[in-house]
Amino acid sequence: MDLHLPRSALVTFDLFSALVDSRAGGSAVFAGLARRRGWPVTGDRVHDVWDRRNKASQRDLATWVPFAEHSRRALAGAYAELGLAGDPGEDVGLLLGSVGDWPLWPDVATGLPAVARHRRTGILSNVDDDVFARTRVAALAREAEVLTSERLRAYKPAPEIYHRARASAGEIVHVASSARDVRGALEAGIPVVRLRRPGHHVDQDGPAPTVEVDDLHALLAVLRG
Repeated sequence: MDLHLPRSALVTFDLFSALVDSRAGGSAVFAGLARRRGWPVTGDRVHDVWDRRNKASQRDLATWVPFAEHSRRALAGAYAELGLAGDPGEDVGLLLGSVGDWPLWPDVATGLPAVARHRRTGILSNVDDDVFARTRVAALAREAEVLTSERLRAYKPAPEIYHRARASAGEIVHVASSARDVRGALEAGIPVVRLRRPGHHVDQDGPAPTVEVDDLHALLAVLRG
């Protein structure tokens, strides 16, 4: 399936759904806190409430604040919702400090460099620069092609982040897994390849991606036409 993209187009990847299994990594941190503190909930449950609130904060707040601050506010809300005791500022520092331990999806370590040998590749993600630098993806990405929400001063799924990415990098195609990212990019007029990952689905109320792949090696075949 041919995307009809110019050879110079930048292929951007979402970080925390397409490349990193962030739910596994974040849930492990919360599971450790739950064991030590005797919380009556699982790490998965804390992660999912925090993640939902974090994404809502990024979507709804009119002014830009760092990803770490969204994360802190979201964790404070999650603790209140779940009736858990904890210091959101201290605990979000532990959470975001652990991102270097969060696992890559199995195809990423070999698949991302393979794509990069044939196409310009970059990152387009809701994340602070210092948090991104601690991830395992940082060693696989060219610094000049990393487009974070901190650098672009906008968050997905708002169209501004996609428009600013294109203004900065030129023509792009975005590889995304989460429903909000796929929909946000398509509604902003950015071509999308949906990378299927466990736990992520298409937004049935939004535009449908025309190209979907199961892993990065299949993506390379699509990009090569």
